[in-house]
Amino acid sequence: MITKSSPLESDMEAYEIAQASTEFIRMKLPEDYRNPSVVIVCGSGLSNITNALEDSVSIPYSQIPHFKESTVAGHAGKLVVGKLNKVPVVCMSGRLHTYEGHSITDTVFPIRVLSHLTKQPEGEVPATFIATNAAGGLNKSYRVGSLMVLNDDINFPGLAGLHPLKGPNDERYGPRFLPMSDAYDQSLRQKFFDAAEETGVASRRQINEGVYAFVSGPTYETRAESRMLIAMGADAVGMSTVPEIIVARHSGMRTLAVSLITNVCITEPPTLDKDESGIEHASHAEVIAAADEAAKDVQAIITHLITKL
Repeated sequence: MITKSSPLESDMEAYEIAQASTEFIRMKLPEDYRNPSVVIVCGSGLSNITNALEDSVSIPYSQIPHFKESTVAGHAGKLVVGKLNKVPVVCMSGRLHTYEGHSITDTVFPIRVLSHLTKQPEGEVPATFIATNAAGGLNKSYRVGSLMVLNDDINFPGLAGLHPLKGPNDERYGPRFLPMSDAYDQSLRQKFFDAAEETGVASRRQINEGVYAFVSGPTYETRAESRMLIAMGADAVGMSTVPEIIVARHSGMRTLAVSLITNVCITEPPTLDKDESGIEHASHAEVIAAADEAAKDVQAIITHLITKL
């Protein structure tokens, strides 16, 4: 039996390790929950989505072989499996980040496992992967509480070599050189906007499409870094999601990602009548508060969207 402490870098192949973790999860689930078709990753403060799942089953990450534990406030650290509008769904209530000290391989290992759990029969529509996150707004038109559907990203850690597909490639998942120009599924993005209109959320909450810049954190961006990101075409910035999208795509899933803008990035120094200590700062408490307020609207859109898959 594989133990919790067994490293991924062992004499077992990573593929077999992921399969073993998947079987552990399946044994904890009722039979009709063992092959869900939708994965939802709940970002900071957005785990309330799991409250909408009917007859749900929760499995703490600490119990799952090879899963690392989340240490960030607002990330519960458990899998929740249930039905949303009669559709079997598995939610990651909390994600893993490299800034917690996890290797990038460990942060995306749950996505590999969930790609096994949600693998659909040959000829069927692939599973859908939906990632949510809290992000800082760079685009000057974005307001706190608005949503941004990702249509592209800038993977700064990946460009510098911290990439989830680095190392030997397993063709059972996907190709060595994965194209990312179409990573964010256009059909799913349209369905999200349709669901926002049909639920009425679009009438009370700003919803945009834009480019997400992935940075490693855990510090929030300096003013100069924010100006650089804007100059490079980024509309929002955050510390997650992109590695998960890469691995989900590599594993054959259709992918959608949505950012909740929880703070506005500071780009300019304080005015002359204020000293440096008077500048506005981003804070994690601010992120959680904004996410709590918007969680019901995000939940409403995703619940409705699932009926269209």
